[in-house]
Order: sequence, then structure tokens, then C-alpha cells
Amino acid sequence: MFIKIKKNCGILMENNAMESGTLIPVSSNFLLNLNQVAEISFYALKENKQRQTLEHGVLVIPTNTRVIHMTMDYRYSSHEENRTGFNNRQINQRAYYKLFFLPECPGEYEALRGHIESRVCNL
Repeated sequence: MFIKIKKNCGILMENNAMESGTLIPVSSNFLLNLNQVAEISFYALKENKQRQTLEHGVLVIPTNTRVIHMTMDYRYSSHEENRTGFNNRQINQRAYYKLFFLPECPGEYEALRGHIESRVCNL
């Protein structure tokens, strides 16, 4: 099952393919395959966090920003070749996506969390 993350809904995103500490607004629609997600965490920030934009400007994420952190499974891997001392070494990297929902945009977070939790069996 896929989830669609919509552009221009006040959602900010971070993933490990970007420079560490960089946060970008979602500026185009994209799909995430929930069948390839290994772990999902839901939480709210307890204090302001400082990140940077792609242009290296300062971006302050306010308290009570809600976050959905999705860690993908090990099928997401990269292959590095001819690295000094290692030839054709397989690097397994768990990709992750963090979606930040600012306090002024609670509707998108609630809709996405509700949809994900409808697929979870609570024991």
C-alpha cells in the first residue's frame, strides 16, 4: 500500500539522502510504499529544534511540531565500488524519512496517522 505525501501542505521533510540537519518543504507530491517500511514512530517535539534549509539558512522547528519517522527495510541499499581498501563492497543503509507537521497544520498529520494506524493490529 502506498501513501501519498502532498505538496504545499505545510509538511517539512528530512531523510538520510540529504546533508545532516537539513530540512526541506515538500514541494512535489510523492508516494511511499508502506510495505517497505520497517518501523514507524509518531511523536511531538518537546522543545524548539534548529535545522537548516537547502540554502543553509536557519530554520527553527517550533515546540509541539508532530513528527512521523519512517525507517525503511534493508532492501534499500547502495553499492560502492573501488573504495580505498574495499572492492565491490555492499553497503546496507536503512533509509529513513521524517515528516514534520507544523502546529498550524494538524489536519494532514491526523489524516496520515489515522490511515497508518487503521492498518495496525493492536494487541
